[in-house]
Amino acid sequence: MTNPQKIHPSRAGLPERLQRRSVLGRLQGTERRPLRVMKFGGTSVGDAGCIGRVIEIVRAAWRDSDVVVVVSAMSGVTNKLVAAASHSEFGFDHPVSEILEELRRQHIAAANDLISSAAERESIQRRIEELLNTGERLCQGTKLLRELTPRTRDAISSLGERLSVLLVAAGLAERGMDSAAIEATEIVVTDGSHGAADPCIEQTQARCEARLRPLLQQGAVPVVTGFIGATIDGILTTLGRGGSDYSATILGAALEADEVIIWTDVDGLQTADPRVVPSARTLPEVSYREAAELAFFGAKVLHPKTLRPVIHSGIPLWIRNTFAPERLGTRITPAGSPEDGGVKAITAISDVALISVGGPGLAGVHDVVGRTLRIMAAVRADVLLISQASSQNDLCLVIPSPVAKHAQEQLRREFAHELTGEQAEHFKVDPTVALVTVVGQNMKSIPGVVGFTFGALGREQVNIIAIAQGSSDCTVSFVVSRHEMKTAITSIHREFQLGVLSLTGYAQCGESCRAIPTTQHPDQLQ
Repeated sequence: MTNPQKIHPSRAGLPERLQRRSVLGRLQGTERRPLRVMKFGGTSVGDAGCIGRVIEIVRAAWRDSDVVVVVSAMSGVTNKLVAAASHSEFGFDHPVSEILEELRRQHIAAANDLISSAAERESIQRRIEELLNTGERLCQGTKLLRELTPRTRDAISSLGERLSVLLVAAGLAERGMDSAAIEATEIVVTDGSHGAADPCIEQTQARCEARLRPLLQQGAVPVVTGFIGATIDGILTTLGRGGSDYSATILGAALEADEVIIWTDVDGLQTADPRVVPSARTLPEVSYREAAELAFFGAKVLHPKTLRPVIHSGIPLWIRNTFAPERLGTRITPAGSPEDGGVKAITAISDVALISVGGPGLAGVHDVVGRTLRIMAAVRADVLLISQASSQNDLCLVIPSPVAKHAQEQLRREFAHELTGEQAEHFKVDPTVALVTVVGQNMKSIPGVVGFTFGALGREQVNIIAIAQGSSDCTVSFVVSRHEMKTAITSIHREFQLGVLSLTGYAQCGESCRAIPTTQHPDQLQ
């Protein structure tokens, strides 16, 4: 029987099937090297110096594990490409030329700093020129048509990742590691939803096994473009802004990796936004569910879809800081730490609007809630909170600000027949609100969480406009005025003493439910 103490720390919390496979390999004398998928964000590959740091992190991991690297575009590059596409749609040549020339200089300068071989530099420079010429042709076509199609937008915005993958792969080779730059269009198969594509897992798994597995078996490091994929017919798609995180977990699931590590410019998931709460601390370990709630309700460290691919296989996900690799970061596992319970973090979204539906004219109208939600789906509005009072079919919803006016217009159209002759406004939009969410494990089973939350808000005279609790055992969400958002977050953070935590634990503290700090990192709790 395997002694639990002998399991490699990076495998703690792995699904049994992966641990069994490792044990079987040792018994057969063919121990399998761990496989890590490591994603590096835009700031991590922002220039040649940053890429050099990335290479050292990869090389350290490569000594005792197989590694697949996923890269974003250099910081700010995707925004510039999207701007170039928009200028083209309006027929502006000069700004497009300036942007593409700036990107050419930026990437060639990085290549010159990273690569010593003149022949290799020339090869990379040619590829950079080819990609940017492709971008120029796409922009010219957009200008002629005066139309920026979703397919063309994806093709233009994907160029940043296609450029950075060349630099990282060449930098790894420069430092003695066999590497291969691979465009995800070869391996990540998606549906045809341009701008927000979803993967087709079975086809992606087959292509990863055929394309990436042989490279790994040869000891090479595949360097894959994040953010992009392609349909089964080979048409390029993108996974949505920030989608490189999603790319990493897609590949991790497809290859049955031992862990996925998101390298970024922060230490991990925080108890609150440190720009709002300076005393915020890094969370050492959270569950999939908690991390998903934090991502959905505004924590920008993770793309909201990131966890989907790894949930079924139980692959651990890490958030770590490229610029401080000695820090352990946040580990995300299926159940989180068994000692955890109660409030763990507070997050907020300010770019939202509150839509209020109600009034005498809607009293007795059939299926107001169902019809309202169908309208939200039709205008592609994510409903972040919904609250209802049944007396007159009154309800309110929180949705992203950019679609609020369109949603209001469609609601008026949907209920026009029932409201013929009514003078009152039955669909009001308040764009001055913020949505605050308290996140933690098993909060339904801990008395007093809501009471202490609202007690803290009451002492600061923060008015609660709407609230939702009950659908999840790890969130309580409420709406406040946007100008009171910072006060709300700060007061709750202080109430639950989240700023004093250095490491893992939260325990139920008598009747107050406050967090009690512990003194060990999850890797030491074995």
